[in-house]
Amino acid sequence: MMTKAYIGLGSNLGDSEQILREAVAKLRTLGAVAVSKLYRSPPMGPQDQPNYYNAVAELSTHLEPLALLDELQRIENEAGRVRLRRWGERTLDLDLLLYAEKNIINERLTVPHIGILERDFVVIPLLDLDPTLQVKGQSLQSLDLVQHSTLSALADQTWAD
Repeated sequence: MMTKAYIGLGSNLGDSEQILREAVAKLRTLGAVAVSKLYRSPPMGPQDQPNYYNAVAELSTHLEPLALLDELQRIENEAGRVRLRRWGERTLDLDLLLYAEKNIINERLTVPHIGILERDFVVIPLLDLDPTLQVKGQSLQSLDLVQHSTLSALADQTWAD
């Protein structure tokens, strides 16, 4: 059975747009993928780092959540992922945001992703993919941060084709 998962993509080191494009290509080896527009956003953590490139991918997959997490971490590592500091610079960050309607809490994974409702760089791309999406019973469309977004769209939904 296929499950719909949403994956947040972020990068602010190297050729971020190319890194994200390659990550989407690797996600396509796991199942059918649709992508949001490509956005630029200010860093959430330390402000002495470059702006981020962000997008969200919708993946139809046979993989169970932890197996999918393993694949996401493998793709990050293949992109030369480095974690220099908390909320710091990243070559590639892939976050499992939503996995079907499941609530998952274990030592490796929390779904829905912690902080999802406070992050415009996650909510707005999710809305590109599904304008009716709800998380924890909350309509994303109705969140205040949708009206007060800090994002700028860089490319339409064909950027990763």
